Amino acid sequence: MDHGDHRHGGSRSGCRWRRGLALVGVALLVLAAAGCGPGPGSPDASAGGGAAAGSSGGTGPAGPGEATAPGGPSPSAAGGTGSAAARPLTYLVCFDPGGQSDIEARRQQPRLERLLGRQVVIEYKVGGGGALCWSELVRSRPDGSVVAGINVPHIVLQPLQQQTGYRTEQIEPVVLFQSTPLGLAVPASSPYRTLAEFIAAAKARPGALTVGGSGTFSGHHVATVRLEKLAGIDLTYVPFSGAAPQMTAFLGGHVDAVFANSNDLVRYRDRIRVLGIAAEQRFRGLPDAPTFEEQGIHLVERIDRGVGVPAGTPPAILAELERAFLAIAEDPAIRAQMEEQGFVPLAMGHQESKAYIRQVTATYRSLLDDLRR
Repeated sequence: MDHGDHRHGGSRSGCRWRRGLALVGVALLVLAAAGCGPGPGSPDASAGGGAAAGSSGGTGPAGPGEATAPGGPSPSAAGGTGSAAARPLTYLVCFDPGGQSDIEARRQQPRLERLLGRQVVIEYKVGGGGALCWSELVRSRPDGSVVAGINVPHIVLQPLQQQTGYRTEQIEPVVLFQSTPLGLAVPASSPYRTLAEFIAAAKARPGALTVGGSGTFSGHHVATVRLEKLAGIDLTYVPFSGAAPQMTAFLGGHVDAVFANSNDLVRYRDRIRVLGIAAEQRFRGLPDAPTFEEQGIHLVERIDRGVGVPAGTPPAILAELERAFLAIAEDPAIRAQMEEQGFVPLAMGHQESKAYIRQVTATYRSLLDDLRR
């Protein structure tokens, strides 16, 4: 997300926010017909229109080069600092198995168990573009027994646009550890070879081109709306329950284009054509992909990921979790893995993350007012 000036021009506002919601059912039926599910190596999750719940404990001894908390194991490993220290830590993943949140939770899980001295159980709570999961988080006891992956700007945009069951301030960020710039891509076989050709086609057939994204009132959704406004076009946004089903549908030819996370663009680079990267500079993992800025459109959007706890969590417990997650986020081997996969590593602690989310909230309030005009 560009945190500078977001007041843009554009001949007209494009898709209506509700059109994407009306197509959710269509997208899910298409995925069901295609037999879409978790990818190879991904944990199974129960199907359904609401929560997809599952759990898994961590496994395996420490490997070489893995994170160690400064000063050795945390106090909880030696007897605990809070009432939840002896119990398993439930780590809620708010999107489908195989997506960015799941990848990072799985990477962190065994390391967290060694740093915290307790079992970490991953559970999937999928629905409402993450809103179902975050609603459950804020209703959980603030005792360090439950954490959830958080996505910015999702946790900002959703409460600004609709009743979600949670408010942004009810989620206490522990750390932000990862970012993915967004990019607009079409299949390699698409007739649109450049962003200019895509925009021309959209102008010739208003509303005919479909763009997939992860969730409604998410970074992917607002990127689509901003592109419409800036380019003076009308697109149809199709929301999916997460990045994994979004990419499955896109690669299966069920949408014309997709606003995707950078790691998915890198992963599928041989099967897609990236028309524009929503970043201020070209992305290292895709050096040949032009930015929107280079093509005359000021569009900068990214998804930041971290982990949060319910507001009211005692400072000692929050600090213990912060130390463990930061130790992992700052590990050179972990950062190298992220970069190779197409992620941008972050290591923002509690206070820095909290200030950043306040800044993002103010930016999006102004942006949404502009988009409604």
